[in-house]
Amino acid sequence: MDLIPNPDSPRSDHSGGGVGGPSNSPHCFASFSTATPGAAPSSSSSSTTSSSPSLSRYESQKRRDWNTFGQYLKNHRPPLSLARCSGAHVLEFLRYLDQFGKTKVHTQMCPFFGHPNPPAPCPCPLRQAWGSLDALIGRLRAAYEENGGKPESNPFGARAVRLYLREVREIQSKARGVSYEKKKRKKPQQDQQHPPPPPAAA
Repeated sequence: MDLIPNPDSPRSDHSGGGVGGPSNSPHCFASFSTATPGAAPSSSSSSTTSSSPSLSRYESQKRRDWNTFGQYLKNHRPPLSLARCSGAHVLEFLRYLDQFGKTKVHTQMCPFFGHPNPPAPCPCPLRQAWGSLDALIGRLRAAYEENGGKPESNPFGARAVRLYLREVREIQSKARGVSYEKKKRKKPQQDQQHPPPPPAAA
């Protein structure tokens, strides 16, 4: 299938290089144009927005991601309906997003392979960070079911998608010299101490 990038979408101005603060959040997933023809003027839309309850940052990002994926399906050649979307199409979408990535992923031939802080620039490709993709899939998986999709047919929870994310994590971890393993929380010191022995009988 031919993938047709949206010519109106910015290349990397709003792409997410990783997980963390606002500067690294994956705004590129909402960078495509999702406006519909005949939309209401800005004055009326602003009044509607003010009257509606404000969404949390997570819910707002999830809605933008869902609209972006819907726009991607419309721009697909041939156009693809959500009912026919599979895990393979989700993988196409994730690979498509790499063109908006801002995370440097060093190749094995690069002298900076495995260095978390390379001292000089290199021609290695820019990709979407694993953390951004992992968070994106989580939001889209939830949005799919919130919009009437059945959990057993959720393409964002497909095994192929999980394996792809795991592969991206391993590749980027080695290439960037960073660890994505979750650190185990240390038990509080008071829990590690044994209780004092009972007082001796008189």
